[in-house]
Amino acid sequence: MSRPISWPDVLAQFQGLEGKHPGLWPTIPRMLCPVLVALGVVATGAWLVWMPQWEALDSGEFAERQLRQSFERKLAQTQHLDHLRKQKAEVEAQVLRQQRQLPSKSEMDALLSEMSQAGVLRGLQIELFKPGQLRISQHFAELPIEIRLSGSYHALAGFVSDIANMPRIVTIDRIAINQQREGVLSFECMAHAFRYLEQAESEPKQAPAAAPKQQGPR
Repeated sequence: MSRPISWPDVLAQFQGLEGKHPGLWPTIPRMLCPVLVALGVVATGAWLVWMPQWEALDSGEFAERQLRQSFERKLAQTQHLDHLRKQKAEVEAQVLRQQRQLPSKSEMDALLSEMSQAGVLRGLQIELFKPGQLRISQHFAELPIEIRLSGSYHALAGFVSDIANMPRIVTIDRIAINQQREGVLSFECMAHAFRYLEQAESEPKQAPAAAPKQQGPR
């Protein structure tokens, strides 16, 4: 009956292996050698081949999550598309209504005449009605008008109410009221009338090309 191999016997088989051919090693080291070689091959393959594939897999999963989140956001936006289109139509209609309140360039003189006539109809004394320099902005033109009137309090209040209730957009600021005499007030303000831009005014102006310099005879 064979004696079981003890741990010291196993360790003894790994002693004195230096310089010997693996074929001459004892049984246990000779059997472990191909196992260790196989483990080394697997570890090397995992490091050189499988590791980049795992990294590519992780990167693909991250990109998939990003695309899925982007898709879910866009899907949520499409669910509100009809509501957004309705809001856009309402805003465009409101802008159109505001534009209709702006006179054209040819209608501006009529608007100034209506403003002046409003003071006359209220029995006010028009001391100054002076349009200023036209200011062109990106979407409309603004005409400041310096106004100075005199009359009763109720007539002046009615004049301001008439200006505010005009179908055209006219604003008033820089108001100054002083008493001239009993029952007569002086009223100064800066009115601002607005009109929309004509197509020629709204188009960007291009600077004229510089003429080529003519070279004189050498």
